[in-house]
Amino acid sequence: MTKIDNIARLLDNYRAYLTLEKGLAANSVAAYSDDVDKLLRWLDEAATPPEAVSPDDLHAFVASLHDVGIGPRSQARIISGIKSFYHYLREEELIEHDPTALLPSPRLERKLPEVLTVEEIDAMIDAIDMEKPEGERNRAIIETLYGCGLRASELIGLRLSQVFPEEGYLSVIGKGDKQRLVPISPVALQCIADYVEGSRADIEPKRGCDDILFLNRRGGQLSRVMIFYIVKELCALAGIRKNISPHTLRHSFATHLLEGGANLRAIQQMLGHESITTTEIYVHIDRSRLRREIMEHHPRNRRNAR
Repeated sequence: MTKIDNIARLLDNYRAYLTLEKGLAANSVAAYSDDVDKLLRWLDEAATPPEAVSPDDLHAFVASLHDVGIGPRSQARIISGIKSFYHYLREEELIEHDPTALLPSPRLERKLPEVLTVEEIDAMIDAIDMEKPEGERNRAIIETLYGCGLRASELIGLRLSQVFPEEGYLSVIGKGDKQRLVPISPVALQCIADYVEGSRADIEPKRGCDDILFLNRRGGQLSRVMIFYIVKELCALAGIRKNISPHTLRHSFATHLLEGGANLRAIQQMLGHESITTTEIYVHIDRSRLRREIMEHHPRNRRNAR
């Protein structure tokens, strides 16, 4: 075991490791750093150096998270960050044994995400005021989010040079700067073309935004918050009372593909999930919806409800 003298430098090196070797995005690096900082502050109060931590110390730390009201989901994320940190220390040979190896995460109930019906998505699109300058843009945004299953961060970073209409694909940069090809429907392509040749042509892009597909009125890149507001406003106009976000369109994309008979592996590739386990949540959504349909429409169930 090596005594760690400079914690600040260690954390700088750890952040560089997450960025350069693990390829994590800035938001993920910040979240992991914050998790480790929570542990280091707790250890400082206990006068325990990070390299001398025992499994018992870590169990006590997790218990302290519970005591201050941090929920199981947040606990699991913090434990994940701590495990990553000690894995790094082990790789750097700053510790001999990883004290997090047997540290369990709290069991989480799998929360099924909200999903829109095809009719609700059509209602959102119909609610767009095409007389407004941003009408063409907003229609193209909704068609692309739902038609390609993109994350909001992927959508706002999408460039004109990443749209290949002849081939019917988008080249998308996802988490960890990983690139994937996503099929795009003729409808979504036509909406993008209408926007690019129409209202976008009247906007002077800001410096560095010439190739950005979706622009705000001032020629700058849209933010994720702006996409959130666009989606929420259209839902309100369409009379949809579900609690949704741009990510709901991504969930809806995957669920509707599965209901239509698409292969789970194909959905995994289109969504850019590293693990098939992440994609399998849509199987649970499909089963949940199937049960509701049976309970509501099967004659035996209807008879018992009388």
